[in-house]
Amino acid sequence: MDLRRVTALWWPLAASWVLMALEPNIVIAAVSRLAESKTHLGAWSSVVFPVSLVVEGPIIMMLAASTRLSSDWDRYRRVMRYGTALGLGLTALHAAVAFTPLYWWVAEDVMGSSAEVAAAGRLGLQLMLPWTFAIGYRRTCQGTLIRFERSKAVSQGTALRLLVTGSVLFLLVKTRWLSGTATAALGVSSGVTVEAVYAGWKVREVHPLLREAEPDEPLTLGAFARFYGPLAVTPLITLLIQPIGAAAMNRMPRSLDSVAAWGPVHGLTFIARSVGMAFNEVVVTLVALGGGAAALRRFGLLLGAGTSAIVGLMWATPLAEAWFGTAQGIPADIVPLARLGVGLSVIMPAYQVAQSWFQGLLVHAKSTRPITEAVLLYFAVAGLLLHLGTSHAATWSMAGIVWALLSFVAAGICQTAWLWLRSRDAAADVEAS
Repeated sequence: MDLRRVTALWWPLAASWVLMALEPNIVIAAVSRLAESKTHLGAWSSVVFPVSLVVEGPIIMMLAASTRLSSDWDRYRRVMRYGTALGLGLTALHAAVAFTPLYWWVAEDVMGSSAEVAAAGRLGLQLMLPWTFAIGYRRTCQGTLIRFERSKAVSQGTALRLLVTGSVLFLLVKTRWLSGTATAALGVSSGVTVEAVYAGWKVREVHPLLREAEPDEPLTLGAFARFYGPLAVTPLITLLIQPIGAAAMNRMPRSLDSVAAWGPVHGLTFIARSVGMAFNEVVVTLVALGGGAAALRRFGLLLGAGTSAIVGLMWATPLAEAWFGTAQGIPADIVPLARLGVGLSVIMPAYQVAQSWFQGLLVHAKSTRPITEAVLLYFAVAGLLLHLGTSHAATWSMAGIVWALLSFVAAGICQTAWLWLRSRDAAADVEAS
């Protein structure tokens, strides 16, 4: 195997991730152009989107599960059935938070938002109700497409999602029919719903291949739970740190500026990290093939170095002001803070690629517990540092977003190191095969 085959599978997935990563940036640009932009940026970045991410957390890894497990028609149908049940349950949880008094406890007491920010976010969280089920369904379908090396359909679906999201946001900004947070939520939920429908349509193309595939070992609910349980916990723990980070920033100096800048910074760095996230499924699919491990390692080194270099360029040149100030139109007084945040995030894309390599090895080996261990370590380190920040950031006159990003980077490095340690046996097995 050579880099050409790795690239052929990776680039449509990376394009899908990049397009998906562009979505938060388009959302920020839309919210910034509506009334009370700082308040609604804060509500979207510290309440609506983090809570939505946490609720969907357990279903995110259906992409990796479907890629690994959907080997024949019966197993594919069972994966779809289990994913659907999980999606419906999580959607009910989202509704319970968004439509009951539980919302005020989450937004004000847990997240530490002001009454103004909490009030701005409630309708947005309600409009995000379709998000979780749509994410789970489309990722399950996409995993099966990736297994049969139909990754272009994934990027096509994401392009359609971005087109729908952007169109809805454009119309809502022009009409000023809804508040900034509600505009963001309706645009995002509309786009992901259309993408899910498209993925369900495209996966039918591989149904004949699934029916013709040699039957594999039956996939029982117990076997699925043992495989998927650690995977489900992994993104949930990772995503929990986002609202915890927002809650911590709400309790540190320059709280509103920090949570308002957090969305733009996260949106930009997520673009760079997203291409590394796409590497995970490529590793799962190709690592066991002849010469796959060597080609994947070379590709990963180039990808990690290149993406971190791009983030560094954004920080060190006037591109940051052009992006945050002109393209996104965020309030001028938080542009310097956002630029500083990008500088603190330079290493994130590189260690994201490394994590995808190690996690891909572990998923291929059906050894998913170490992935959960690594995320627990990330959660513990970041949580401890954020807790310390709520006590000491004011003493050092450090803005909340600065402390939060330093905490996330330190925790990410620890997570990557643990994955490396725990994947060494899987790497040795691949080399020996």
